[in-house]
Amino acid sequence: MNPMRRKDREMDKDFAYSIIDKAEYGTMATVNEDGSPYCIPVSPVRRDDKIYFHSAKIGTKIDNINRNPKVCMSFVGDVHVPVELNQNTDVNQEIKKTLETRFTTEYESAVVFGTVSIVEDKNEKVLGLRLISEKYTPEDMPYFDAAVDVSYNVTYVLRLDIEHVTGKRKKYDKHGTEMKWGRKE
Repeated sequence: MNPMRRKDREMDKDFAYSIIDKAEYGTMATVNEDGSPYCIPVSPVRRDDKIYFHSAKIGTKIDNINRNPKVCMSFVGDVHVPVELNQNTDVNQEIKKTLETRFTTEYESAVVFGTVSIVEDKNEKVLGLRLISEKYTPEDMPYFDAAVDVSYNVTYVLRLDIEHVTGKRKKYDKHGTEMKWGRKE
């Protein structure tokens, strides 16, 4: 695995996990039988060093995972294109700062590498479904048991065991200065 090129924007594991936790979806990359890439969005929920998501029991994603369970997932958090003007008396410096902060994007992201498996244990499968439901449909939890009864046999729950995670961020403070590694507000 290659090291992160922009180490000055690298964030810690807790930051990466916070991006995963707030992401509405993650994009999972697998490899097709012919060696070509395949990416698909999934609805993830993280618990400790595991990510759970659900799936139909057939399809390209399942075929690829059964053949090669090593995957990569990416998550994007807040994205913002800064449009604030910088206040600086030096015209050349102001133009430079304006270009740096206007023609760019603030972002936060996480990338996960790991191994996916189909959850076979009934208790863990129900736990995965519960965690997913609590994240995406908390108002419907009174109907959770009935939904599980209907969908349990036609749904897979997959678990990604996180082996490596990175977090990255580009963000400016209120003065237009980029906040480098680990710097918070």
